[in-house]
Amino acid sequence: MKSFKPMLIIASISLLTLVGCNNAEKASTETTPAATSNSTGTAPGKTSTAGNNGLLAVVSKTKTAVKSGDFVQAKKEFDKFEDVWKEVEDGIKAKSRNNYDAVEKSMDEISGELKAAKPQKDKLLASLQSLEKTINTISKS
Repeated sequence: MKSFKPMLIIASISLLTLVGCNNAEKASTETTPAATSNSTGTAPGKTSTAGNNGLLAVVSKTKTAVKSGDFVQAKKEFDKFEDVWKEVEDGIKAKSRNNYDAVEKSMDEISGELKAAKPQKDKLLASLQSLEKTINTISKS
């Protein structure tokens, strides 16, 4: 019985140590995603090359669908633009209000035309080209 008490104390201390270590691991893994999301350079007030490339990719896929006359697919593709835009718009707005306004205007024109009963291919292509030019200007500045 005398040797049981020291073993019980050692086991209790070991158990508490393991529980404490496990909580520290859990806390560090919970903060990792936040640190990772900020490392992409899309924090408010900043622009991101990856974000601009994402915008250009959406515009390119939308143009391809419009050229083939598949306006349903074009709308699906362009719907993705807003998600990417949300990541970089604050940085672009802070950097160049004119470019920000130009992108917003183009987005409205393209979305409106894609929602029309009979979208006009030439008008869409012109708006997409203008949007692409603006995004390229942002990327270079």
